[in-house]
Amino acid sequence: MQRTLVIAASAPVPRGNHVEIAQAADGTVIAVRDLDRGIQYEVRDTTREQLDIWRAVVRDCRVTETAREPRTVLVVGFSDAASAAEEALSEADAAAAAAKAESDRWGGADRQPTEAPERFW
Repeated sequence: MQRTLVIAASAPVPRGNHVEIAQAADGTVIAVRDLDRGIQYEVRDTTREQLDIWRAVVRDCRVTETAREPRTVLVVGFSDAASAAEEALSEADAAAAAAKAESDRWGGADRQPTEAPERFW
């Protein structure tokens, strides 16, 4: 499921990044936090408001600079828990494979163990 958000600020977020959206009760976007880069774009102060906060993945971003004000149009897709878990497992599998390849490269896995010499007492 996709959703288009219009923000009254310049908030360039690359396609594919995970974002956290803070919306006021009337549906106005108050803040966008780019979770991958650690950048937060705020339209106004969010400390005293009741906010609805949700996460999504950016599908498209278009920033328009006009004489009146900058405007950002974000097309975001919701990520459900099942797809997030599947992505995490695939990343964990890739990390495990990379760690195994690195340990093989640095030695130890392909060597035959040497036999212990006979002991004379």
